[in-house]
Amino acid sequence: MTQQAHQLAVRISRTVKLDYWLHLPDGYGEDASVSWPLIIFLHGMGERGSDLTLVKKHGIPKVAEQGPDLPFVAVSPQCPLDSVWTDQIDALDALYRNIARHYAIDRDRVYLTGLSMGGYGTWHWATLRPRRFAAIVPICGGAMAPYGYPERVAVLNDVPVWAFHGARDQVVPLAESQKLVDVLERAGGNVRLTVYPEAGHDAWTETYANPELYAWLLAQSRAARSGAGRSRG
Repeated sequence: MTQQAHQLAVRISRTVKLDYWLHLPDGYGEDASVSWPLIIFLHGMGERGSDLTLVKKHGIPKVAEQGPDLPFVAVSPQCPLDSVWTDQIDALDALYRNIARHYAIDRDRVYLTGLSMGGYGTWHWATLRPRRFAAIVPICGGAMAPYGYPERVAVLNDVPVWAFHGARDQVVPLAESQKLVDVLERAGGNVRLTVYPEAGHDAWTETYANPELYAWLLAQSRAARSGAGRSRG
């Protein structure tokens, strides 16, 4: 008997779980009519696992820990030890929907950032949900060719992007950010790349310590983009 072609089409469900830090800014909840910008932070590979304190080592949760004046609701999830962010999109989507449902979030001002593995996750999640984010900040990240990159990133041509990388990065070469930025520039995107000439893989410490980054983020809104405000993300 010869082979016959068949197709399986069934609906499946599964449970996803992510531990996360939640930062609420000073003044949150004082006025029920006020909605707040949301920033989601994706950590690097070294902070995976079940010890949530590891996530505070770098980036947004470290900034939030140092003082209460971070003017965002900030969510910093932890990736399971045996996984990477690009494989956690369903869980990240569920986390976002839960936060947006239960907290006073301005859905026109949702921002995504991450470093190293989290930089890869930032590029990938934003590419899958280009109408969700008002702006993204991938740091020393990149994207994988089997997913259709770098060409696939052109869908972000309407999303403001500020990428950062160290010129001497021996872990994730600068070329990984550069080729994505190049595609976006050719697609007419609103993209900028800051390169630290003397930095290695740690392009994040200087970036997250820069007040200009947060001022730039707060200036970005989906409502300012044509048609974006109509999408719930």
